[in-house]
Amino acid sequence: MSIINSLIKIKQEIKDSNFATDPEIIAVSKTFPLEHIMPIIKHGHRHFGENKVQEAEKKWSEIKKSLENLQLHMIGSLQSNKAKKAVELFDYIHSLDNEKLAKELSKRQIEKNKLLKYFIQVNLGSEDQKGGMKISDLKLFSEYCYNDLKLNILGLMAIPPNDGIPEKHFKKISELNHEMGFKNLSIGMSNDYMKAVKYGASHIRIGSYIFGSRT
Repeated sequence: MSIINSLIKIKQEIKDSNFATDPEIIAVSKTFPLEHIMPIIKHGHRHFGENKVQEAEKKWSEIKKSLENLQLHMIGSLQSNKAKKAVELFDYIHSLDNEKLAKELSKRQIEKNKLLKYFIQVNLGSEDQKGGMKISDLKLFSEYCYNDLKLNILGLMAIPPNDGIPEKHFKKISELNHEMGFKNLSIGMSNDYMKAVKYGASHIRIGSYIFGSRT
C-alpha cells in the first residue's frame, strides 16, 4: 500500500468510527529521508513529527521556506540547550516537561518573535526511561508556563506504559486534561490511535502505519 493510501485509510477509519473528535494526524517522519516523505507532501499533508533537532534541521529547513503552511511537531525529548534551534524550526513542541526547558523556550520565542504551541508531557506510569511531568506537579507547572512565561499551552501529551492496556491510560490522561481545562490532547500512535481517538485525542502521532517499518 502506498503512503498516500495509508493516510487516506486512517482518515476514513476515523471518520467511520463516528467518534466526536477529528484529530490532526501528525505523520511521524523521523529517520525517513525527504524523498520518502514527498508523496504525501505533494498530496497536501502538512503536519509532520520529528524527534531530533539536528535531523529535522537537515531535512526540513529548506522545504519550510517554500511551504509556509507546513507544520513541524517536536515529539521527542528536548534538551534546553537545543531550545534556540527548536524554536527556529518547529511550530509545536509535544515534550515540554521541566521548568528549565520552559524558561529557555520562552526566552528564545521572544528573541525570534515566534509563538509556538505546546503540550505538557505527562509520565503516566512514573517510568524512569520516559520523560514527562509527575501528575502531582502538573497544575503548578502549567500555571507557571501559562501565566509567568506566557507559553501557549494547548494540552497534555502522554505515551502510555507498554502494559497492553492503553485504553486505561488514555482514559486517565483524557480525564486529567479535562480537569485542567485543556481542549487539546496529544495521544495515540500507529498501534493504538483508534483507542486514542475514542478518548478525545486532538493530535495523533502516526509513523510506521503511514511510512512503513523503519530499518
